Amino acid sequence: MAYITEFITRLASRRPLSEAVNAKVSSLLLEVSSSDAEIALRRMDSSPDGLLDRESEDRLLIYGPNAIVHEKHRNPVWQLLFYFKNPLNILLLTLSALSFYLGDTEAATIIAIMVALSVTLTFVQEYRSSHAAERLRAMVSTTATVLRKDRRSGVPDEVNRYFNIHLTPHGPQRREVPIDTLVPGDVIQLSAGDMIPADVRLLTAKDLFINQSSLTGEALPVEKFSSLEIVKGKDPLQLGNICFMGTNVVSGTATAVVVLTGSDTYFGALAQMVSGERQLTSFDRGINQFTWLMIRFILVMTPLVFLINGLTKGDWMEAFLFSMAIAVGLTPEMLPMIVTVNLGKGALAMSRKKVIVKRLNSIQNFGAMDVLCTDKTGTLTQDKIILEKHVDIYGHENEDVLEYAYLNSFHQSGLKNLLDVAVLEYAGLNDQLRAGANYRKVDEIPFDFQRRRMSVVVEGKNRHLLICKGAVEEVFSCCTRAEVNGQSVALDPSHLDKLVQVTRELNEDGFRVIAIAYKETPATTITYNVKDESDLVLVGYIAFLDPPKDSAREALAALHRHGVTVKILTGDNEVVTRKVCHDVGLKVGQILLGADLEAMTDEQLATATENVVVFAKLSPAQKARVIKALHLRGHVVGFLGDGINDGPALKAADVGISVDTAVDIAKESADIILLEKSLMVLEEGVIEGRKVFGNIIKYIKMGASSNFGNMFSVLGASAWLPFLPMQAIQVLTNNLLYDFSQTAIPTDHVDEEYIAKPRRWDIANITRFMLMLGPISSIFDYATFAIMYFLFKANTVAGAPLFQTAWFVESLLSQTLIIHIIRTGRIPFVQSRASLPLVLTSIVICTVGIWLPYSYFAHVLGFIPLPLQFWPYLIGILLGYLTLAHLMKSWFVRRYGLN
Repeated sequence: MAYITEFITRLASRRPLSEAVNAKVSSLLLEVSSSDAEIALRRMDSSPDGLLDRESEDRLLIYGPNAIVHEKHRNPVWQLLFYFKNPLNILLLTLSALSFYLGDTEAATIIAIMVALSVTLTFVQEYRSSHAAERLRAMVSTTATVLRKDRRSGVPDEVNRYFNIHLTPHGPQRREVPIDTLVPGDVIQLSAGDMIPADVRLLTAKDLFINQSSLTGEALPVEKFSSLEIVKGKDPLQLGNICFMGTNVVSGTATAVVVLTGSDTYFGALAQMVSGERQLTSFDRGINQFTWLMIRFILVMTPLVFLINGLTKGDWMEAFLFSMAIAVGLTPEMLPMIVTVNLGKGALAMSRKKVIVKRLNSIQNFGAMDVLCTDKTGTLTQDKIILEKHVDIYGHENEDVLEYAYLNSFHQSGLKNLLDVAVLEYAGLNDQLRAGANYRKVDEIPFDFQRRRMSVVVEGKNRHLLICKGAVEEVFSCCTRAEVNGQSVALDPSHLDKLVQVTRELNEDGFRVIAIAYKETPATTITYNVKDESDLVLVGYIAFLDPPKDSAREALAALHRHGVTVKILTGDNEVVTRKVCHDVGLKVGQILLGADLEAMTDEQLATATENVVVFAKLSPAQKARVIKALHLRGHVVGFLGDGINDGPALKAADVGISVDTAVDIAKESADIILLEKSLMVLEEGVIEGRKVFGNIIKYIKMGASSNFGNMFSVLGASAWLPFLPMQAIQVLTNNLLYDFSQTAIPTDHVDEEYIAKPRRWDIANITRFMLMLGPISSIFDYATFAIMYFLFKANTVAGAPLFQTAWFVESLLSQTLIIHIIRTGRIPFVQSRASLPLVLTSIVICTVGIWLPYSYFAHVLGFIPLPLQFWPYLIGILLGYLTLAHLMKSWFVRRYGLN
């Protein structure tokens, strides 16, 4: 038995069959597709009546449940701990532990609270978003109709009826079973509305249409049949007698044998491609780069401060405590919190616009995105087939064509396919046509796959009409005349040239074309057959299209204005895609097909992606490869998709975007889920992402430049002064107050010119800014040192409290006020004003800083009142610092840009 051989092979290899899934899909499916139904059943060790119960049970043990690998969700405790592994959090917790060990419990507590708050905010937001996404998951169907050759012996009929086991008088049992219990060899029945529960080979099929858009991107359903296929060189998705898990039946009925289940299916292969660890996005890499930049400064600075103060002052314990305080001061401990609060604020703003943010980091990636790759169906188009044209044989609009098409679709028996529904919906708006429904149906010649046409015969207006519709070539073959300007004329070679030209032009415009023909028949005839489909009069064509969304053109223009290039990655054909792109104003030059892409090297593809806008007939792996090629060219890439075939691309992108109606694999791979599939929502997300990034960068630039300047100030003062330039408790208090002043940054406004184009991490730019602005702050620190040392004679140990108090106040006020210079590329307070919360926190912290030397806490913190003569000098120092900082910032923006 083949399935026993399979079992032995698995045990010997100790690996799941899914590791070779591509070979499996390409070989086994091709094999059964190229065999007739009887041979295909024997290949699967099955029969037309299905499997025995015990065979099904044995195979379930061998192959496992018919279930797809989903993204593994961490236990909440492990997920919470996972967020602590950030290097900055590890450094802060280490400093907190050292401070606690050395008896500085206040500093230890403050640092630990900052880390805990940041981690908790991140955990709560992403945990809640993940559960919201879980609630969106809903399988189309949970059971399948399967045939069994016998029921369990000894089980009463009442029990069989309870479990919905249907007994047939002389044949197999028909059962509704959970889809995860299906095994290779099971024979299943399919009907309209069913989800295909596995990869199956059709045994019988009647009028079967399958919607494969989630796999291929094609909007129109495809016909499937049970006859054997010539499969040489064919993509499995093009096999006419194979149906794939995750697709669904639009119309018709069928029986099929299960070939592949679970992770061995085509769907399963895609699920495994997206179930591993995610790659770091541009946001993650940027945060890590900045974090390590700061850590390197700390690792250099802290030992230097310790050694210099230990050697010059002789008190090594005091030097150690001071160096630990400096390490805390240099650490951007608010960064995790600022980032998380910014992202959380962005997620809240986006939730009001019907967007669920699954991963907070993706909000910034939205802003950095300069290329958006998207599928065509449902994004640029309405994902709905409509009747677009009804024309005569010369391509001119003709109402008679619509009336004939309406009568045919209205009187057709059985389940209407999507094209019939489109005709009825379109014609239903016409009162005259609705009245035409008063025709009486006489007979019908059903559709079949050999003729590829169907006819109805109706009686009305004192005549019998046979109305035929179907594939253009098949209807042509039955026509001897054509209707031109209301007159029936004989078809001749001159007409045929025009017929071919009109249908070719419609096809090139992306239309699905159906021909309409008719003839009058004797009123005495009441039964008709295929032979009556002859000597027809060709009246014209009806043409269908998945039309563009009304908002698509406007949305694409808005994205373009904001510096986002849109590229189309579709499994559909290039003709339809070119037409849709033209209708929405997307300029299309060369179209790169999947077959051509496959022959390219990664370097060649990366070069091609710069100029190609449309990629058509792509497989899922090819979509992901295009995104990786764009990464090679330095782009930050977003991908919008909702189909099974979009999973790998969603995961490969910097920001994966899906919709709530998407298949499970797409929602699991996505970073963001839209509750409506609209490019306008994406444009709003891009703006929100840039605002978030802009506010994060404000804190980073300020923290980096301030810390770099402090490094020079502390090193110089430590080597020069006979005492510590600031006590450890003062450093920590300064740091705490300064950090509090920055908590309002997430509420700040972002200038319009900043959000006008994509923004991404540029560590080189941040480093340049730090190297330029940091020494400027040191200049004014040294000016303060000189004033206190020479004018106020604070140059001995006795004068240390005065010196330390003065530098504390100057340092706190300058760091608090500089954010108003750094936050904008414009003139601060005049052309750009900070948000009210940021202004208020700045005022509060400056007031506290001025008040502390005169307060009850002054003695505890080692402060003394500052002389009144000091304040004019301080005002001059602050004005000079802010003015010079603004001038240097303006030059920097002109030279290097806003980023």
